[in-house]
Amino acid sequence: MDLAEIYGIEVNDIFRVIDLTGVLLNGILGGKLARTKHFDAVGFVILASMSAMGGGIVRDVMLQHGPPVALTDPLYISTALVGAGIAFFWKLSSRFWRIALIIADGTVLGCWAATGAMKTLALGFGIMPALLLGITTAVGGGMIRDVTAGNVPMVFGGNNLYATPALVSAAIMVLLYSLGSPTWGMILATVVGSSFTVVAHWRKWQLPVHSDWSLAETPAQLKARLALRARENPQSGTPRED
Repeated sequence: MDLAEIYGIEVNDIFRVIDLTGVLLNGILGGKLARTKHFDAVGFVILASMSAMGGGIVRDVMLQHGPPVALTDPLYISTALVGAGIAFFWKLSSRFWRIALIIADGTVLGCWAATGAMKTLALGFGIMPALLLGITTAVGGGMIRDVTAGNVPMVFGGNNLYATPALVSAAIMVLLYSLGSPTWGMILATVVGSSFTVVAHWRKWQLPVHSDWSLAETPAQLKARLALRARENPQSGTPRED
């Protein structure tokens, strides 16, 4: 089903603008990483393109519904190259630009997560694939960019929440799509994704990381411990006397 048929041309145009804004923004973010790595112009272009279009390309390839949109629409590649050029010539490291990039990134994250979920549902897939591809659309490009640059992907932990807002946005889209309101789903998912991401950066919310602990007991030992506890604490609540 075409997006224009689902939303109407006006709404479709609005979210196309947000979509291309996301391509530009992630092109800039890819270029900023290339700057920190001291790459040449080719490195800027490659990282910007992967960051801007990687998630959508992975989604479209997995859905197997024609060529990826990022490759058939010349505006996507052109916009990603503009982002690379911006990062190549300007650092954009002031406090104003840091805040602006966070807000714009959150807005795009919500929109992309909702778009990925909606496209998946529209092709007849279930809820879990919709959530998975919603998250992939939102964070996949950044993961590919980081791996290509030799970094551990930021979404793997130790950073402010990013994949979690994408999951929430995708879930909102799934819920409202099932209720027959995809337009409101896209709007609400975008607003929530933006707000969630900004607040997570502001409050420095992070998921707990693994602290290298593990279960020391075998299943048999655990079963024996539970059995002993059951004998010592019968339903009457008083210790059992043998």
